[in-house]
Amino acid sequence: GKSTLLNCLGGLLAPTTGNIYIEGFDLYLDEVEAKKRLAFIPDTPLLYPELTVIEHHRFIARAYSVTDFENRSRSVLEAFNLTDASYHLPHALSRGMRQKAALSLAFIREFSVLLLDEPTTSLDLESAAALKLLLLRHRERGASILIATHDPIFANEISEDIWKMERGSITDHG
Repeated sequence: GKSTLLNCLGGLLAPTTGNIYIEGFDLYLDEVEAKKRLAFIPDTPLLYPELTVIEHHRFIARAYSVTDFENRSRSVLEAFNLTDASYHLPHALSRGMRQKAALSLAFIREFSVLLLDEPTTSLDLESAAALKLLLLRHRERGASILIATHDPIFANEISEDIWKMERGSITDHG
């Protein structure tokens, strides 16, 4: 249920009923405007096999009109310890490195809503700590962040609100 919900909220799966709005823009009727404000990293990293990590950064930067690409890319590569892997293709990366590369794409550009599905899967402790710092920084600037995770320690460290989803129902859990 959690991944299905995030796939609907992220625009990968159309809901059977209802509408999804991102800052007033209908995700399915005003898709371009809604997705300008939305970043979504699913549980399985979606990377183009023919693009290096840095080429993925350039692609996202162009798609979202990022003006300070060099500084943003360098910063996020350093944060996730990906600098040495920036010219590698996805198939040459470990599962954890692919996860970090996918996560890094969210932080190349501005967003007001961030959706993450199991972001700490395959991450080492250092990378999980870097992700936590980035998430806290973006939360402080006003971004809304929704994370599906089975990692209660990570959730408690970064979350203001925790909900539990069980058998299709969501309850406040802290």
